Amino acid sequence: MELNHSKSTVRGKNVIITGATSGIGFAAAKELAKRGANLGIVARNREKANEVKSQLKAIAGENAVVDVFLADMASLPSVRQAAADILEKWPKIDILINNAGAMYMTRKMTAGGVEMTWAVNHLSPFLFTNLLLDRLKESGHARVITTASHGHKMAGKGIRFDDLSAKGHYSFPQSLFGGATRRYGETKLANIMFTAELGRRLEGTGVKASCYDPGLVATNFNQDNGMLARLTMAVMKRFSRTPEKGAETLVWLADSDEMNVSNGRYYRDMQRTIPSVPAQNEDAAKRLWTISEEQTRQ
Repeated sequence: MELNHSKSTVRGKNVIITGATSGIGFAAAKELAKRGANLGIVARNREKANEVKSQLKAIAGENAVVDVFLADMASLPSVRQAAADILEKWPKIDILINNAGAMYMTRKMTAGGVEMTWAVNHLSPFLFTNLLLDRLKESGHARVITTASHGHKMAGKGIRFDDLSAKGHYSFPQSLFGGATRRYGETKLANIMFTAELGRRLEGTGVKASCYDPGLVATNFNQDNGMLARLTMAVMKRFSRTPEKGAETLVWLADSDEMNVSNGRYYRDMQRTIPSVPAQNEDAAKRLWTISEEQTRQ
């Protein structure tokens, strides 16, 4: 990414970003720091977050604003606490970036009884966004940006609303034929549908919602799912983009002129892109919103 301070609109703006301690999120945070944004990084590990904070200050200068907020995105109570901490410390939020994500090859449940991939990739950003939404609206012209994926097409015909705990995905024989990757695809489909419905609900508020596909990126993603997963990712890295390349569209959505970004839409390589047919289903998006509200009331 070429840095052009004279054209940067993000200078001085308050940006919250999850998943900023590695991969795409870290690459985006570095670039936004260079452009003069005030950053709030949301991370699970305080030590790692403080290391990243030091690196960002080394890039942007010791006077740069880099605040750390702790949250485990697999825990809705932890997400609620992080949002409360942010609202207490930051009187203004201009940009919220929901970037944290994960994929689990075996079925895992959160302490609240929610399937883990669904909780981390969809429910947590859904809850986090809604908790911070009033503050975003108060900022005038704010943005909500969510990291989706081309992988949303792995969801096939759509989200299995009758199996949100993903028992079927991880049961034999589906577990042998990509049940876990389909589950991941459903959560990325949910990101796109959430963005579309959020965009409709935000019309006239001054806040725009968008999501994007970073492409296949060489990161530490999927490294905790056993040897086979690590070997698969090692092979895929030969054909992958760098985290910096993967973060380009994210940074563009954050820093682009307002006229370049449409509300509720999906982007790739700084261009508006048409997602899968299931991702365009407005009724399913409304249903997802209602179900997500019910699931986050714990």
